[in-house]
Amino acid sequence: MISNLAYVHPEAKIGDNVTIEPFATVYKDVVIGDGTWIGPHVAIMDGARIGKNCRILPGAVIAGIPQDLKFAGEDSLAELGDNVTVRECVTINRGTKSKGKTVVGSNCLLMAYVHVAHDCILGTNVIIGNGTQLAGEIEIGDHAILSAHVLVHQFTRIGQHVIISGGSHVLKDVPPFVKAAREPLCYVGLNVVGLRRRNFSPEKVQEIQTMYRHLYQSTMNRKDAVKFIEDTMPQTPERDLVVNFVKESKRGIMKGFISEVEED
Repeated sequence: MISNLAYVHPEAKIGDNVTIEPFATVYKDVVIGDGTWIGPHVAIMDGARIGKNCRILPGAVIAGIPQDLKFAGEDSLAELGDNVTVRECVTINRGTKSKGKTVVGSNCLLMAYVHVAHDCILGTNVIIGNGTQLAGEIEIGDHAILSAHVLVHQFTRIGQHVIISGGSHVLKDVPPFVKAAREPLCYVGLNVVGLRRRNFSPEKVQEIQTMYRHLYQSTMNRKDAVKFIEDTMPQTPERDLVVNFVKESKRGIMKGFISEVEED
């Protein structure tokens, strides 16, 4: 059902059983999947690609022009997967020529007043708390949880199954499976509750814990700790995920809470 008080461009592609409430605006270059609900006063702008069964609440703006001075009006996208919930006054900017698109994976929840800047890539089942602000080109892994009012620096990477405390400033990469808190942000343990909820076995949790003891609670620097993990621990998907994340980090990973040796 499309309200006669909404504006929908005649060339926008609207799926079956889509509801568009009064005073919503849907631009020309837009695709909306089946079963999606668009609330009042929502703006769906050029470049939006919205999946099936999404819910977009009042005041949200999807595919707004990037807040990037290098943006020159190039064609780009803002993609939302299926079953995404976008709460009140969320803003999701479309991409720039850097990546060409901003992506929010399926089954994500973006709470009120979240901002997702240009070229961010969010995995599936991500939860972003109220008022959290993501700068440009941030990557967030599957099942990550960012609590309310977190500020994330441009180009930062956040790994899978991470939970970050509310009010945090994220200036370094946050590796998979961990809890991050305090100021400056640091490792405070594994996200054990989240891992158990996602059916990680006690043995698997112990394996991950052992890796982070080497990374954060030994006298080895980061490079030596990664080599020690590769040399002494069996190859598993979880081991490779952690090791590759650390190796590929360009900003460096956040430090541990305990005093650490200087990095090479």
